[in-house]
Amino acid sequence: MGVFCGGFLRDTCDRVADRCFRFFPCLSDPARRSTLCLKVALVTLHLIFPGVLFALDRDLIVRTRENPWYTVIYLLLFVATLAQYFITSGTSPGYLIDAQKAVDERDSLVRRTSVDTQQSASSKNGSVVITVDQNLSGRNYQRSNVTAWTKLVMDMYPPGSSIRNWTCTYCNILQPPRAKHCHDCEKCVLQFDHHCVWLGTCIGQRNHCRFWWYILEETALCLWTIILYIVYLKYNISKTWWVDVIIILLLGTLSICLIFLLLLLLFHCYLIVTNQTTYELVKRRRIPYLRGVPQRVYPFSKGLCRNLYVFCCAQNSILPMEPMPSAQELEDKLRPYTCLDILSCRCC
Repeated sequence: MGVFCGGFLRDTCDRVADRCFRFFPCLSDPARRSTLCLKVALVTLHLIFPGVLFALDRDLIVRTRENPWYTVIYLLLFVATLAQYFITSGTSPGYLIDAQKAVDERDSLVRRTSVDTQQSASSKNGSVVITVDQNLSGRNYQRSNVTAWTKLVMDMYPPGSSIRNWTCTYCNILQPPRAKHCHDCEKCVLQFDHHCVWLGTCIGQRNHCRFWWYILEETALCLWTIILYIVYLKYNISKTWWVDVIIILLLGTLSICLIFLLLLLLFHCYLIVTNQTTYELVKRRRIPYLRGVPQRVYPFSKGLCRNLYVFCCAQNSILPMEPMPSAQELEDKLRPYTCLDILSCRCC
């Protein structure tokens, strides 16, 4: 009887799961299903912490009626944080295959334009125009595209470097500096920083700035919520003991989250001003293009101001890729700063 009930329940669950997967195909992938569950959990936590506070704190409701701007600003920050979370999770980190396609299309367009120009010039001069088979021209363009991408990537490494032909064994794409294959996304990412489980995507060239803004907004929201909890405990600490226990537990959880968010925010601020990624900082000795670089040198740093500009303004495009500096440039970066360098804004 127990075996029959167990089999019946298993078959029922399988049928329900098949129907869910039919209406929601994204749930059939275990990785996407776990990512969706994490997103739902994160949004639920965002709703629980202020929801409990607004449900228990009657003084907060009174203050909201007297000074509505205070609560309105808090709610705007709450909505902006969640919006930034979904925007960041839905933004491409900058996949290498997209960069290769963009280079191929640009090179193909340039070649096609030059061919059309030559043909029009020849026809004006009375020359005979030869029609080229489309399949043959497509194959020629494909070969030239591969050559264009290979030349572009190899020019980013110093001449004579042994890693100029570094090809991803999974994507079969020639990798430029700072690119890495993500085994969770199953794609190579430009300026790979890390794969964020909570966002369900990689942090790379195109969404690192949005990720930093999300951390900043999340930190501000968490700090503001902690202040509201402390104000509530200050005036209602001895009214109902079980309510106080709940508030104290939630306040402790928020405090741990705030410490983590502050450390994460400071860490990424350090990465920004030095133009590094988490992967480059943690795995520096294992990265081929950083093995010969001294430990105290930040090879891709262009100075504080230019690093901030590149991070905030120049990472929306997928094409700009940073070349590996030459040996002379590395020696210049290794030289300590002097007063003359500071006056000439070498550090900026």
